[in-house]
Amino acid sequence: MKKITIVFITLLFLACGASKTVRDSRKTIKGDWTLTSIKSSAIGDIKITLLNDAEKACFENSWWQFIPNNNTGIYTLSGMGCSADQRYFVFTIDEVYDEATGLYNFLLKPTNQKGKSETNSGFRLQLTSLTDTNMQWQQTVSLDGKPITITMNFTKIENYDNI
Repeated sequence: MKKITIVFITLLFLACGASKTVRDSRKTIKGDWTLTSIKSSAIGDIKITLLNDAEKACFENSWWQFIPNNNTGIYTLSGMGCSADQRYFVFTIDEVYDEATGLYNFLLKPTNQKGKSETNSGFRLQLTSLTDTNMQWQQTVSLDGKPITITMNFTKIENYDNI
């Protein structure tokens, strides 16, 4: 009976753990990134505010750090007239079982420095591409009742301490 219980508990932990793909994604995302470009599928010049924080121009060339062992991170905006204060967030990567698209769900929730969210709400994005050097997020939002896609492209910053 004791062996059956141990086997059951072991299987329960294995079933609840993240998939190998998600674990690999967490390893890849670890480190420092620059948000190099933000594009919209909308035609014309539209004002885009990201993460209920700042305009698109402040996010371009912003610095991001992902710490996957506790699913936290920090970002700092860039640009003239943009607040350079550090912003904190928690994130999760969830596998989407659609092999045709290969997309992941990515949830980013702004927090304070201690990891507490004032609103307990976040932003659902799609992690559409992740390599050792590049990452792409997409978010579908509504503009005048029509869906548009915002695409955010990141480039990993080399860590020269390990060379």
